[in-house]
Amino acid sequence: MPLPAALSAELAALLGDRWRTDPNERLTYGYDNSRRQALPDAVALPATREEVVALVRACRAHRVPVVARGRGTNTTAAAVPVAGGVVVSFERMQRILAIRPGDRCAVVEPGVLNGDLQRALAPHGLFWPPDPTSADFSTIGGNLACNAGGPRAVKYGASRDNVLALVAVTGAGELVTCGTATTKGATGYDLQRLLVGSEGTLALIVEATLRLTPLPTQRRAVRALYRDVVDAAAAVARLMAQPMTPSMLEFMDGDCVRLARGVGGADIPAEAGALLMLEADGDADTLPHAVEALMRAAEGDGLVALDNAADADASARLWAARKALSPALRTLAPGKLNEDVVVPVSRIPELVDGVRALAREFALPILSFGHAGNGNLHVNVLFDPVDASQDERAHAAMARVFALAVSLGGTLSGEHGIGLAKRDFMPQALDAPTLALMRDVKRVFDPDGILNPGKLLP
Repeated sequence: MPLPAALSAELAALLGDRWRTDPNERLTYGYDNSRRQALPDAVALPATREEVVALVRACRAHRVPVVARGRGTNTTAAAVPVAGGVVVSFERMQRILAIRPGDRCAVVEPGVLNGDLQRALAPHGLFWPPDPTSADFSTIGGNLACNAGGPRAVKYGASRDNVLALVAVTGAGELVTCGTATTKGATGYDLQRLLVGSEGTLALIVEATLRLTPLPTQRRAVRALYRDVVDAAAAVARLMAQPMTPSMLEFMDGDCVRLARGVGGADIPAEAGALLMLEADGDADTLPHAVEALMRAAEGDGLVALDNAADADASARLWAARKALSPALRTLAPGKLNEDVVVPVSRIPELVDGVRALAREFALPILSFGHAGNGNLHVNVLFDPVDASQDERAHAAMARVFALAVSLGGTLSGEHGIGLAKRDFMPQALDAPTLALMRDVKRVFDPDGILNPGKLLP
């Protein structure tokens, strides 16, 4: 259904050439990294919060859907406009408004790229902890919308743990300020944390005040290889139980290890059936003690090799296995479903064993790797999308992965979010009263249901 002419005229007058209705341009904003696609009716590129308020109010008056968009790196179709309407791209709102080292905070617009922010913070000796793989391409607004984390979340937390305040526009077109630029606050509900991870279904973030952390002066990598995943998981439990928290704790199962060695050319002993990559950070005085503590905790049953990187070059060599993995995955099958799930750290062996059983049952390669310190694993089901049988089996297998994670006391996502890909599995993860409460919250923020309809809530 085309946009009402009156709405299109109003927003064209508001935005000028930043109001796009050409089909070719609309197509550019109709997909994300999930490979799903839908054509929006128009694209808006606001440059100010006032413009965002005006366009949301105009769309509400005509009951037209509004879908917020960063750079489309999301993998769950959260940014795909499945109901048509207006995609609001924040690429023109990309200013770093303030860096306040004394307060350890930065104030940014939502279109700022994560990587650009980190480079601007480095001269001040500070960084923003969330570091998704897509940091050089993903926006702060998108990171907040999906509660992005990355490997350093094990020590520093995900996006939700590193935001102090948000300014946002609700589905009613109201500009609201949630939180405060202080590290302590006890004034009412914690609404800024509620908005983080809401995937644009409650409000459009137009400004964020971020909590910053001093940049470590040194980092050191440690690689631990184990006989099997049970031994590796036991080591994860030991590592997380001792006082020295690693800044990274990454896991690769046996299939990933073999692939990284056989296809990626990584230097890994043949008897290794699981791999942990650890990183410690600190200064010249504290780092050696941190590395020693982590290596001591990594020792135990099934340890095949324990390598400590003495310098940056040695660190790069140790990380080569992890870096070789993603390209190597492409050699096994033309398509993959890559979803993240979370379980308690102690249940990682059961998750990995369950995934292996599913690989046998569905006769498809399924590989697991990810952020072991948080119990957050990325499960990759590899298949040929052209083969109808494989496609059906792949999606059925992933549904079982979700059920397995929930049965182990975990949940559907740690950092990718829900979007469209996991929406229909939400009743498995949350009980009916909780989902009803979420719908009530949605109605308060977005009374007419125009914000990113069809996402997150089943």
